[in-house]
Amino acid sequence: MKSSVTGLRRLANACRYSWLGLKASWQSEEAIRQEIIALVILLPLAIWLPVTTVAKALLIFSALLVLLVELLNSAIEAVVDRISDEYHPLSGKAKDIGSAAVMVALLNAAIVWLIILLPLVN
Repeated sequence: MKSSVTGLRRLANACRYSWLGLKASWQSEEAIRQEIIALVILLPLAIWLPVTTVAKALLIFSALLVLLVELLNSAIEAVVDRISDEYHPLSGKAKDIGSAAVMVALLNAAIVWLIILLPLVN
């Protein structure tokens, strides 16, 4: 059923639900905890590094993208687990594809950070 709440109340509710989602994922997902801890380190580092504003944005975006994809992967896994505890090939496929998406996001972040940081080392 669609909510009739609009305006600032809708925004407040959305923020609350988002916070509850982050809290639930922190409590139940080791990968989320690891990625948030990495963000606590990487985001200030990205801001501090002597690179262009665009490079800073790419560093920050690539790091946040990993968390975003991990959250979506965790949501997919929760829905699949909710449907059934029994193994089904499509359930395994959905979970594997979600995991692959996380791997691609991690690879993307590593490439972006390397491309931007390597010239600083030379």
